[in-house]
This record gives sequence, structure tokens and C-alpha cells, in this order.
Amino acid sequence: MIHITDKHNCCGCSACASVCPRRCISMQSDSEGFLYPVIDRNICVDCGLCEDVCPFLNIQSERKPVKVYAAKCKDNELRLKSSSGGMFSLLAVSVIEEGGVVFGVRFDDNWQPIFDYTENITDLEAFRGSKYVQAIVGNAYIDAKAFLKQGRKVMFSGTACQIAGLKKFLKTEYENLLTVDVVCHGVPSPLVWRQYLQEIKMSERREDRGKNTVLSSPKDIPVITGISFRDKKLGWKKFSFVVRGKSAEGGQNSVLLSDMHQENRFMQAFISNLILRPSCYDCKVKAGRSGSDITIADYWGIKNYHPEMDDDKGTSLVMVNTLYAQLRIDRILFQTEYVESDYSYGLAGNPSIEKSVQSPKYRSFFWEKFPAYGIKTIDMIYRKNRFDLVARAKKYIRRIERFLCVNQNQKKS
Repeated sequence: MIHITDKHNCCGCSACASVCPRRCISMQSDSEGFLYPVIDRNICVDCGLCEDVCPFLNIQSERKPVKVYAAKCKDNELRLKSSSGGMFSLLAVSVIEEGGVVFGVRFDDNWQPIFDYTENITDLEAFRGSKYVQAIVGNAYIDAKAFLKQGRKVMFSGTACQIAGLKKFLKTEYENLLTVDVVCHGVPSPLVWRQYLQEIKMSERREDRGKNTVLSSPKDIPVITGISFRDKKLGWKKFSFVVRGKSAEGGQNSVLLSDMHQENRFMQAFISNLILRPSCYDCKVKAGRSGSDITIADYWGIKNYHPEMDDDKGTSLVMVNTLYAQLRIDRILFQTEYVESDYSYGLAGNPSIEKSVQSPKYRSFFWEKFPAYGIKTIDMIYRKNRFDLVARAKKYIRRIERFLCVNQNQKKS
């Protein structure tokens, strides 16, 4: 049976809970808000299925893509609503148009990311855009398997560990399954996210005032109507974290909060790796180990290799890992502007394809103080850590620049 002694060895994919024939495994939150399997030993028969489907116990071999593209959707409106180039939406639409089902992540009524599925193109709106919080898998694997057994085409999109969990849960290859993972450098704590949302609602920050406004009564507490982690109105590279809402009694939507991503509290904690799941510091499904058909990401650094593809509205890095994936990509390329690219180019701007991030030195301090200070702990840590972060950022940029320079010289020669 699954027994977690080191939290670095559990990614929270929920494959173990989904496969258990006795339903004796439940996913429960720890003190950091992350879900881990808890076994009811009174009904467990020690069948071992939970261990068989764990992607962290059954690590696959590394794999490189068979083809790489830089691509962007020709529909600029659709691309504006997407985190990068809109490739998820194009793939999803093509599957639904063939009578298929698309699984992805949307917000629930409390703005917690959860897995769900849709059979309607109009419902894809909720699945677009990055959600920088670990999503609850729930029954998604079980539902996907049911559709696959019916012969329906299924597209399943998630992080590498979630795709790896699905593949292990299914135990067999399905010709009607398309798996798409997104390059992920780590998933932030749902607990921190919930507290951050509560702070937004209790302290309305309007863009035109540029300062906190303490609400005078419960009637003044706004209702959140929309969240975008990657609002691109100021550009793809200078994306903003935006929260929209309206008064509890109704009225029109307004912007409750709009911050440049590097200036937003929650995004600061995320980007600095402060509130990530422990397993994200030692991810065992990177470098193609998830078994996905397609891997997508932002094509950071696109201007260095394909400057004609960089209009600051978002360009996708698309890594094709299987022959089936190439067939699916071929069906949508006419809706895109694209060029064939090189894996090393994409890796230069997305080192998280292969490497895990490092755990910051103030992580333990953060979780020690968080129960008492809540979201304010981010400010405390950021003030402590900002000089380290600046130094690390400069070092990272220099490394990338050297890498790009070497590759450009090789390309010219």
C-alpha cells in the first residue's frame, strides 16, 4: 500500500485513490494545503494497485520530442484569451468537432482549480488560461476511462505529473486518447491561494486608486467574477494578474485588482518557488517522462530564434512526442502561423522542461510564520529574500544569454 514517509515523493496526482478497488484511499490536505493519500487500513486488502499506478514509484525513461514547433493561432481574439499561442484551444476544438470529450482545469464556484470535462466548444472558455494552483483531480481519471471505453475520442490536458498519473491509472494505451501536458515549474499551495482570495475580497484594491480600501460592511464585500493569472492586455511578456468582481448586491463588473505579475504578492511567492509542493523541487516526471503525446509551453526566447513569430501576443512552444500527436497537430496547423523549431531553442527559455526548481532557503521560515501572519508572510519573506532573488535572476539571465549566444553561433556556422 502507498505509504508517504517523504512528501517529496508524492505529487498528489490522485492515481492511487482513483484505482483503489475498495475506495479506501482519500486525498486529504496537509498543513500546507496540499493533498496526500490517506488509507483506511480497516478496509485495505493490500492489493498493491496503488503502488503500481504511482508515477513517482514507477519512473519512466527520458524522452525527446520527435518534432518541435513555434506556433500561434491566427485568431487574435482567441489568442488574447489564452496564456500563450492558443494551441490548447485549437486542439480541444478539433477533438470536440469529432464527437470527442476534452478534460482540463477550470475554476469551481469558490475559485479553486478543479478538473472537469466538456463536450461543447462554448464551454472551453472556462478551461483556457493558466491556473497557478494545484488542481483537484477528483474523478477525472475514472470519467476519462469510461469515455475511452465507449470509443469516444478524449483529450486530457494537465501538468506532467497529472498526465503520468492518468497513464499509469489506465494501464493500457488507447488509440482514442490524446494527452497534452503543460510545462510546469511547480504548483503553489491551495491553502495560500484561498487565504489570498479572502484578502482580496476583504480589502478591495481598485486600479484607479492604487491603494487598499477597507470595506465598511459585509454588503461591501465584492463577489469575484473572473480571475486571470496571465492577462495580456499590456503584452504577453508583461502579463498581469487580474481579478474582476462586482458588489454583493449585484451591479456591473469592475477590476478589483490588477498587478504586473512581478509586483503581485501571490505571483511573487509562486515565481520565487516559495509556496510550491515539496515534490516540485524533485519532480520525477520531467524530460518527457510523463508519456504525453504533446507538450506545450510559452515559447520564451522566441525573438532569438524566430523573431518573425514574436508580436508580443503569445507564441506557443509545441513539442510533438508521438505519431498520433503529429496527426492531431497536422489537422490544426492551417489555423496557425508556425515554423518548425529546435528542441534546444525551446529548452533555453524553458529549463523546467527538464529540471526541477530549487527549494528557496526561506521556505521553512514561511510555513513556520504563515499560521500566525497569513498572506503578510509573503511580504516578510520577499523583503528578506529580494536581494537573493535579484542575484539569482541575474545569474539565470546571464546563463540563458550565454546559452542563446552559443546556439546562435552554432546556427550561423
